[in-house]
Amino acid sequence: MLVTFSSKAGADILMLAPHAKPLLTLIGKLDDKDLLTRGVVMPEHLDEAISRLELAIAAEPKQAMDEDQDTDQPKDARTLPVGLRQRAFPLLDLLKRAKGLNVPVMWEAGSGW
Repeated sequence: MLVTFSSKAGADILMLAPHAKPLLTLIGKLDDKDLLTRGVVMPEHLDEAISRLELAIAAEPKQAMDEDQDTDQPKDARTLPVGLRQRAFPLLDLLKRAKGLNVPVMWEAGSGW
């Protein structure tokens, strides 16, 4: 299932539900395991959502490179894990833009794709 994040502050962001659920939980908008059909982060709650997401990103451990691997060889991007920092970047950017314009950020699960 796709989750679409949208706001007047920027372009829509599409994420698969398994990737969107942890982010919604981190910003305090998803308390249980079921993904709501729709939701909104109101402008007055954007500061808290941004702070919570930034704290979670800062607490994420850094990926250590294996010492056995040859660092001269380029790594295949398809085999590298996607961390919270990369996964959350588009949503965090949209939240910050929405804060600047004082507009809400909405999400909808199972939207029109």
